[in-house]
Amino acid sequence: MDPDAVDSLLDAEGGPDTGDDSLAEGARVPHGSTDDPQILDFSANINPKVPEGATRVYQTVLPTARRYPADDYSSYRITAGDYVGCDPQRVVPTPGGLAAIRLAIQTTVRSGESVVVPTPSFGEYAREVRLQGAEPVFHAHDDLFSVDPADHAMVILCNPNNPTGDSYDPAALRAFAERCRDAETVVLADEAFLGFTNEPSLAGEDGVVVARSLTKLFGLPGLRAGFAVATGRLRDRLAAARRTWSLSVPAEAVGTYCMNQTVFVRQTRERVASERARMADRLADRFDVRPSDAPFLLLDAGSSDAVDEAIERARRQDIAVRDARTFRGLDSHFRVAVRLPEENDRLLTALGV
Repeated sequence: MDPDAVDSLLDAEGGPDTGDDSLAEGARVPHGSTDDPQILDFSANINPKVPEGATRVYQTVLPTARRYPADDYSSYRITAGDYVGCDPQRVVPTPGGLAAIRLAIQTTVRSGESVVVPTPSFGEYAREVRLQGAEPVFHAHDDLFSVDPADHAMVILCNPNNPTGDSYDPAALRAFAERCRDAETVVLADEAFLGFTNEPSLAGEDGVVVARSLTKLFGLPGLRAGFAVATGRLRDRLAAARRTWSLSVPAEAVGTYCMNQTVFVRQTRERVASERARMADRLADRFDVRPSDAPFLLLDAGSSDAVDEAIERARRQDIAVRDARTFRGLDSHFRVAVRLPEENDRLLTALGV
């Protein structure tokens, strides 16, 4: 979508007329997860625990879903502002983090422009850029700050990065965001996994759009709750283009409830950090384990055949792991989530470590 069209509130929901080629290039990308309840799923990075009381909240508000929600989502925005440390007026509710990513790209990037996309990283970034008729320019995620932002409409980053798990130094990240702001280049910061860390959010920084997902940290990927944060014209564009009633009544209520569960968040962070270190130590006996700040570990098996072997060993024990060879630049890797201790033990046994 042309940002100028958003400013004039014309066709705010639509996308650019880029033709069939752009849509064809935006083909679906592979993801982890399985819908088989008999499979122990280490392929998706979802918290296996849900805040106590979330089910009760859902059941309580479900009858009110017979009417449309209030579209200002005031309680949700106030809670989200507290959750990431920003003015609630800067929060734009979205049905999940990916919806926030699309909204940011859709309202910022014009057809024919270029966008810096980290690699290896979340495959949806390049897809969303192409759907706007723009060109993704791939750059190593761990060398992203060497990019000259003046040459591009947007720079996308994932913090912590998926699938590698490493997070950016906060001071260096803010310095880079300032360089981008000086160059009038928008930064899109995907913070889907930042809630698993103690690192500060970029929410509220001028020139930055933050995309947040609630569904991973709180173990509710099917709820589809998230939000974007921006300031000034960026925020106005997001708010203008946001779909009316973008959150369901249950998603708003459960999302608001979950963001207030500070003890749950603290306990989750502690458990993930402890189990991640234990798993990494065991897995290092057989694989090259990438240091991680996220609820997952990227493993280098040494060869593509070794990845096939690891996937098959896990499958024989009804366990799914993520084949990371679908990520750009990775040819001998797979990724495993950090789950509960007894579940992690099952994985370690299945992989022979």
